[in-house]
Amino acid sequence: MMSINWLEPDWPAPNNIRALTTLRTGGVSLPPFASLNPASHVGDNPENVERNRKILRTELELPHDPIWLNQVHGTAIVQANQVNGVPTADASWTTQANVVCTVMTADCLPVLYCSTDGALVAAAHAGWRGLLAGILTSTYLAMQKSEVLVWLGPAIGPQVFEVGPEVREAFIAKNPEFGTAFVVQDAQHYLADIYQLARIELAALGIKNIYGGDFCTYTDAQRFFSYRRDQQTGRMATLIWKT
Repeated sequence: MMSINWLEPDWPAPNNIRALTTLRTGGVSLPPFASLNPASHVGDNPENVERNRKILRTELELPHDPIWLNQVHGTAIVQANQVNGVPTADASWTTQANVVCTVMTADCLPVLYCSTDGALVAAAHAGWRGLLAGILTSTYLAMQKSEVLVWLGPAIGPQVFEVGPEVREAFIAKNPEFGTAFVVQDAQHYLADIYQLARIELAALGIKNIYGGDFCTYTDAQRFFSYRRDQQTGRMATLIWKT
């Protein structure tokens, strides 16, 4: 399934696990959504979005339509195989084969989970608000599996993710270890490492097998959409399913 239009996680997942993140190339949308935008909530032409979703289904050889979510930077999680319509949630999980857990991002962090026995998969959408609220912990607890692998997909990188002091203070109030993920930028701003924030939260759960975390959606405009860079833009989809 290798392609120039998506990334596959570099992680030692069981053979029955399929996972990937779409890139911005290979679709039909016009600027500023060019070109493989599967998001229907960003102002893109609905017909182009639908065509892009059909491209995903065909090119990725998906066993079923992705389980799309109405993401709100919260901590709600749904069981993907029991979903009707588009639920408001920021993560989904399933033990059922051929159910495609999916999140959409354009700077926020997509996080994929799978159990080491290949029985269970999950996908979470983690912006800084979701991370602070505990979306990654909530997703792991919903899975009820002690042995998992985690992949951190493309997000805004630590050299450019600028936040105010109130964001840093909120994280440190939750766990002082989060302080290591912030570097002073100037008198009013810090640079935050969203990957490090995720790793700290996952490590606190006892999760050791964490992969990925070496992308930057903001600086890599050729491959990735970035809301902070472009404001009006498309989204990447990050998907996982078991066969």
